[in-house]
Amino acid sequence: MGDIEGFIQARGSDLLRSAWMLTGDAHHAEDLLQTALAKSLGAYARLANDHKFEAYLRTTMYRTYISWWRRRSWRSETPSEYLPEPQANDATTELRMDILRALSTLPRMQRAVMTMRYVEDRPVAEVAQALGISEGTVKKYAHRGCAALRESAHLQEVRP
Repeated sequence: MGDIEGFIQARGSDLLRSAWMLTGDAHHAEDLLQTALAKSLGAYARLANDHKFEAYLRTTMYRTYISWWRRRSWRSETPSEYLPEPQANDATTELRMDILRALSTLPRMQRAVMTMRYVEDRPVAEVAQALGISEGTVKKYAHRGCAALRESAHLQEVRP
């Protein structure tokens, strides 16, 4: 087990990507990851290795994301008049943005399940444990999430 700075340097971009998939916004993703890190920092020294700490941190991040629905509404923030320029304009970026838009229409818990199951490729048991719900509930959310994404207007153009 190394130091926390080394861990963040090695795994930070993957963690931030997961936070971005949940929030749909770079600034909110940074806030989410920073909040989860602040909550988890004390556990770093007592956990046996970086893999256990990452699992602990991801659980904290997902639970924080879900709890923000109850406590903090991002809908009350005022949007900027100008949108930032997109970094790239290729088919992969467009598809990624379409998927993100489609995910943003899902309820928070369903979105968390879909992100963990299909973006991070986590097993059902791990998702259930991280989110504090049953495996059956994870399967239900995944099934309903897939059905909603199939019907999403954001992904209609992608279909053959």
